[in-house]
Amino acid sequence: MFDLTNKVVLITGLGQKTLIPSDPKDQRKGDWGIGAAIATLLARRGAIIFGGNRSLAAAERTKAQIESEVGQTNNTKKAVCDVMVADLTDAASVKALVDSCMAKHGRIDILVNNVGKSEPGCPATMDEAVWDAQVDVNLKSVYLTCHHVLPIMEKQSTGGSIINVSSIAGLRYIGKPQVAYNATKAAIIQFTKATSVIYAAKGVRLNSVVPGLIYTPYTKELAKRFASENVSAEEYMKIRDEQVPMKKMGDAWDVAHAALFLASDEAGYVTGQEIVVDGGITSSTGRI
Repeated sequence: MFDLTNKVVLITGLGQKTLIPSDPKDQRKGDWGIGAAIATLLARRGAIIFGGNRSLAAAERTKAQIESEVGQTNNTKKAVCDVMVADLTDAASVKALVDSCMAKHGRIDILVNNVGKSEPGCPATMDEAVWDAQVDVNLKSVYLTCHHVLPIMEKQSTGGSIINVSSIAGLRYIGKPQVAYNATKAAIIQFTKATSVIYAAKGVRLNSVVPGLIYTPYTKELAKRFASENVSAEEYMKIRDEQVPMKKMGDAWDVAHAALFLASDEAGYVTGQEIVVDGGITSSTGRI
């Protein structure tokens, strides 16, 4: 099951900010970013990875991980992973990313949109420039990649699968003011649903993965950003654990396995849907 052999995956935001454990079985919570975990897991299933990331150094950490260990875990030929710098908020940069992938592989079977950022603030306090930047990185980036990739997938006899990474912040208030993030992540879900209907008869599937409170290197930075005089970063992380009915945050691999299912042929009749990976928090009526 979940065989992606020779499927070409274009993925954004696959960079890894910290060194990844050399042992492929070592998937320590908090060490892996969501994009790096998705790219690595799809590569382990035989996919060819082509990634765009704001930081080339961060992307190259993921590339090195994939190329060093994937062949050892699935007994296949050496993995293929190319990465390049891409500003996913800039139309020319996105076009260059898509064109480079097509020049190298001639097709795109799977697109994973994973870039995103959260900034604190409500409408009354958030600066207009911060709002605009949030809309660009979280939402415009999804539009730009789909703008260039959908015509490619439509022409392919095998169609394609697009997976957009949203957030439960687009489904409910999760305890801190981040209105631009809330709005853009909700918009991603509806963008995905509407576009999936338009392209359903054209062989292209679009779905969303909706992570809950996930422990990643970015979450560690977020804890410092949202910490206050009364709540330390460590306490903030414990609060997040307690918010979840399962009493723990998820990790990047929980999200990656949902993405793998949606990318695979086993999900061939699934489109316009979202898989919520949240330990039960959005189903809870308890205190957040």
